[in-house]
Amino acid sequence: MKKLIYSCIALLFIMTLTNIDTIAQKETDTGIEIEKDLALLRKDLRSEKKKIIAMNVPFTADEATRFWPLYDQYAAAMSKHYDAFYGIIKEYAANQKTLTDPQAVDMLKRWSTIQVELAQTRQKHIGIIEKVIPGRKAAHFFQIDRRLYELMDLQIASEVPLVLQ
Repeated sequence: MKKLIYSCIALLFIMTLTNIDTIAQKETDTGIEIEKDLALLRKDLRSEKKKIIAMNVPFTADEATRFWPLYDQYAAAMSKHYDAFYGIIKEYAANQKTLTDPQAVDMLKRWSTIQVELAQTRQKHIGIIEKVIPGRKAAHFFQIDRRLYELMDLQIASEVPLVLQ
């Protein structure tokens, strides 16, 4: 448990270093440009996430050999959904000052669809991963994985301005 806490603190520190608000954002007439900021944040998080999982889930050599290729597939599938999510954030940031009601509702619906797809991807990969590592270890992995995604979501949510009324 201490390893997980220290790992999360390290991840939060990295996230603070790549604070979306403080990295040079270019303001436009319609909103802000955050593409470089999001790319930097994602790169840092992806590299650290695998390290944190490796530190906190004690795999045997055989388990690791079977788990990590499946993890890479899972991470790639999750990344596709997060790509769409980040696309919505970039779209919102670029149009924040001129956002119309229909645009806001459209973004909200797309975001909601992505949340469902993320849950479905997790569900699918639970069935895959539980076949190569013991059930409790799989549950432990998914708990850590979910917490890391929640930290990422919290960091992004704290940096993205609320919709102007």
